[in-house]
Amino acid sequence: MTSPEWESAWKIANETGNNLFLTGKAGTGKTTFLRQLKKESKKRIIVVAPTGIAAINARGVTIHSFFQLPFSPYVPGTHTGNQQQQHYRFGKEKLRIIRGADIMVIDEVSMVRADLLDAIDDALRRLRRSDKPFGGMQMLLIGDLEQLAPVVREEEWRMLSQYYASPYFFDSRALKATDYATIELKQVFRQDDMHFVELLNKIRSKNIDDEALSTLNSRCIPNFKPRKEDGYIRLTTHNSFAQATNDREMEALPTKPYTYTATVEGDFPELSYPTDGKLTLKMGAQVMFVKNDSSAAKLFYNGMIGEVCAINEKGFSVRPADRDGVIDVERETWQNCKYRINAETNEIEEKVEGTFSQFPVKAAWAITIHKSQGLTFSHAIIDAHASFTHGQTYVALSRCKTLQGMVLAAPITRSSLISDSTVDAYTREIRNGIPTESDVERMRRAYTTSLITRLFDFKPLGVALANITRVIDEHLYKAYPDLLQQYKVALETFKSDVETVAARFKMQYERMAAVTKETAGGCVGDELQGRITKGAVYFLEKTTTISDLLKKSELATNNKQTAKQVANAKELLAEALIMKTGMLEYARNEKFSVDGYLTHKAALLLGDNRQGAAAERKRTKTATAAKADIPEDATHPLLFETLKQWRYVKATEAGLPAYCILTTKALTGIACLLPTDIHTLMTIPQIGRVKAEKYGEEIVNMVWKYRETIFSKDQGL
Repeated sequence: MTSPEWESAWKIANETGNNLFLTGKAGTGKTTFLRQLKKESKKRIIVVAPTGIAAINARGVTIHSFFQLPFSPYVPGTHTGNQQQQHYRFGKEKLRIIRGADIMVIDEVSMVRADLLDAIDDALRRLRRSDKPFGGMQMLLIGDLEQLAPVVREEEWRMLSQYYASPYFFDSRALKATDYATIELKQVFRQDDMHFVELLNKIRSKNIDDEALSTLNSRCIPNFKPRKEDGYIRLTTHNSFAQATNDREMEALPTKPYTYTATVEGDFPELSYPTDGKLTLKMGAQVMFVKNDSSAAKLFYNGMIGEVCAINEKGFSVRPADRDGVIDVERETWQNCKYRINAETNEIEEKVEGTFSQFPVKAAWAITIHKSQGLTFSHAIIDAHASFTHGQTYVALSRCKTLQGMVLAAPITRSSLISDSTVDAYTREIRNGIPTESDVERMRRAYTTSLITRLFDFKPLGVALANITRVIDEHLYKAYPDLLQQYKVALETFKSDVETVAARFKMQYERMAAVTKETAGGCVGDELQGRITKGAVYFLEKTTTISDLLKKSELATNNKQTAKQVANAKELLAEALIMKTGMLEYARNEKFSVDGYLTHKAALLLGDNRQGAAAERKRTKTATAAKADIPEDATHPLLFETLKQWRYVKATEAGLPAYCILTTKALTGIACLLPTDIHTLMTIPQIGRVKAEKYGEEIVNMVWKYRETIFSKDQGL
């Protein structure tokens, strides 16, 4: 699967550091592009999406979950909560992943608001310790602007409209500050139903001819009554239409009804209820979850369809349509929040005015088109005659897998194909700015130079060296005066012999990189290679002194807090040395190239040196491992599910309850900390020496396999 646009997008994503918005109509391969990128790229990739459904489809996680963002609006220059506390909610392993990643993919970016993209920018700048847009990380934005617009409430837009021209992602301040490229995939590749794809793309462009409209409307069957076993779902434009269908279908079920009343406290307007205040269900009812699972198990997501398979007056269970197993549904709580900007502190203040607690499902023989975005159905009844917003008709029709599986409740007319002038203007603008071959070549050259700059960037090492010097100076100066003096000398020498020299060296290689040509295999020219090799030899020699100093830094203290600071400082310096010396050794011994740089960086991150790093971590720990603080939710839900399955097998083999193998809290801890050695595993609450000895090796192997899956891009984060 390839085309000129595909080739350009591939080069920009893989061979440059430029941000890219990749768009295109149905069938042009946007999803295939992402899958192939995750499979073949040398870059370390993180994949996020705005909704649970989109995240499942992209094999990633939701934006809010990954960045631990609140659902309040983000206003440039303000803060959503205490930033220092927010920073510390990220585990060390997750921070390493974020700082070590090369590219972040946001799938279904058309649903991402401008302020959310700026919130991502703010988080990446802080977490990656960089003032560059998005913390210097390359962004790949994938989506189709002809689908539904991002959701923004009226009261939120009153606040945001002072800062943004529109809620669309392309009006993000951070994105506008970058020289991002846009490529529209145009060639439609063979699909299971090419004729249907062609019809959809005519609907998408609002340029449908009489013949196509007639073909589409041939699927109009008024008063169509499907058989239950055919599994039809009805998509409607308005909630009231969906509610009427669901009430009728529920009434037709012969089983006993059960009604569950929501608990409402404070101010929570009925129009804002996420599901029915009085939720009536029966055995066999088709339902849809209306909230992501807030527990660590992450058993369901907003938009998941299922059927009630067990029910009584206390509650019910649901069998999902897209996976095996049964979910015992529990009540969830929603908050009605109001936001305002504090004029004195310039922070967004959130006030919870009311709460709504109810089982997070609603009847779903019919759902709104907005709720259907990201879902696909084999059989659907489309009721789009009353479309009222941009992209609504196209989204509804494109939820169907085939033309034969679709039934129209009413004919489609041209008046139901609604445009958005903001999107139309932006689309015209980006079509005039498609990058040329010379533009891509310029991007490639700039990226190669940026990687050389990273190779000879000694700021992280300098920060780590200054940090351990400060810790010893503040807490251990009396016990280790000679060692403190050696660190102070090493720090001053580092500034003069490394940082100052590196600044002068940068001017040299930047001048050479501006005129050099890459050789076969993407290697830099011989003259530039010679300078890189000499630089690597010089700086490797200068870092040896620091490595030797760290090795003899056996620092003992009875103060637990000081011991923790010392351990963290030594670990930070050890990791910085491993990465820097490892990359300099590559540059000394091999020809420098983009692929080579990324491959060696990945090898270091994945653990070619992990035994040495683990040994250093072990040396820096006190004899008794302090137990870590574990959040309620698993940071890595895919690993959590793997661990649950492993626990189930172990419990079945032993004939024991699952909690006798490991508690859910312990599994959550593993799926948050990602322990890569037994000692770190034992810092997780409810995992002691016996459990660690019995299951430790298996667990650590699962964690390493998961990490490698993340970095090999078979899974998103």
